[in-house]
Amino acid sequence: MTDESYILCTALVIAGLFAFQVITKKFDPFAPIWLFLVGYVHLYVVQAMSLREWGVGVRGIEIVTAANLRILWALIWFLAIYYLIPGKWLARALPRPPEAWSVGAVCTVSPFLIAWGLVCAYAVIKQSMGLGDDPNSVSAEVVLLRSFPFVMMVAGVLLIVSGRQESNKNPLLLAFGLLIAASYVLIWTFNGKRSHSLIGLLSTVCAFYISREKRPSWPVLIGTAVSGALVVTLSIGWRNNPNYERTISGFVQYVGDFQFTNVLKSIDLEDEYADDSLNKLKTYESKEYGGFLLMLDTVPEKSDYDFGANYLRTFSTFIPRLVWPDKPIYGREEWIKAWQAGSEMKRDDDFTGPAIGLHGATQLNGGTVGTLFVFAVIAVFLRTVYEYFRKYDHLPWVQVWWALSYFNAWFMVVNDDPMIWFYYNWGFTTMPSLALLWGMNKALVPAGRTSLVPA
Repeated sequence: MTDESYILCTALVIAGLFAFQVITKKFDPFAPIWLFLVGYVHLYVVQAMSLREWGVGVRGIEIVTAANLRILWALIWFLAIYYLIPGKWLARALPRPPEAWSVGAVCTVSPFLIAWGLVCAYAVIKQSMGLGDDPNSVSAEVVLLRSFPFVMMVAGVLLIVSGRQESNKNPLLLAFGLLIAASYVLIWTFNGKRSHSLIGLLSTVCAFYISREKRPSWPVLIGTAVSGALVVTLSIGWRNNPNYERTISGFVQYVGDFQFTNVLKSIDLEDEYADDSLNKLKTYESKEYGGFLLMLDTVPEKSDYDFGANYLRTFSTFIPRLVWPDKPIYGREEWIKAWQAGSEMKRDDDFTGPAIGLHGATQLNGGTVGTLFVFAVIAVFLRTVYEYFRKYDHLPWVQVWWALSYFNAWFMVVNDDPMIWFYYNWGFTTMPSLALLWGMNKALVPAGRTSLVPA
């Protein structure tokens, strides 16, 4: 088989699975596997096709063929584990969530989260307009406190779920929650942060439907997909544009002049630099598929594996530097050395660079063995948490947790590290809020009772 045949087979496997799920009426848009596969199609089908000519010219046909073959067998391996493991049994082994739901607790916590999120957003807006404080004059503690913008979205989802409960409807809470969520998406589109605006949209749609134990219609799903691509494209274009003032009026003008064809460029169906020789990329290794080819061509022949050291950051990130002043960034040294050894350009020791995607990460972890292991762990994790959600999807706490969590399957594919979602954002913002509400609502259930307790 040719390298292109492997990519075609990858696309057919995903399309076949989708068609089977739809025909058998088992398709659930809020199952994490679908966002995982959306990221997989983007990086390892669309980019693999659009960057093929460049990849063969820079890395050679053997590397491109090996990469595309791995993309195919890793997907089959992932799907086999995802669908064959006893997910329901594993879910039953997890702690039972709180069955009570206190609207009073939500109304107490939400204003604080909204205010905190707005302060964080305002700090970013001031910085983008050149009005921010001198970085050297701001203490590390203040910088830290400004780093939690997503708590605003947590509050929005809390209010949406609380207002949508069938047993205790509250249209005012629902309307306020939708307003907060919409504001979050708009603010972070203005701030040029595609991930924040996209997950705000996905969380809102999920919370709105699962709080009534329903799923959206196909028109709503298609509209959500188009809206998601649109906010991502708007965010990227606004962040990088040199033609509009960084003001609200400039943003309105930018949106008014926006061309929908730019969406095709943001998802790599068109080359955004094809007609721009002045700004044309010097190398496509900055794309995730290009980063994968670099890692496959470089590790371990020219630089060493990291043997999964990067996953230690899942724990080390939460240890303050006040306690551990010389804390290392685990895995970063091997990552930089790989870039320095294989890049088409000079990469310095302080290089931060682009994401290398899931396959680039697993190649750096340990090549074929690393890919088998990491893909298996992700498959078990995603299936287990999904079955946990299905088992308790009638409980408000679980509805909030899932609306704020399921989209992370996409981050597992498109970032430098499949755990970045946890230690970059979720573990600092969503997890503490959910843990607090877990404890508060567990305390509302008298000993020995399992029924929902109105509160």
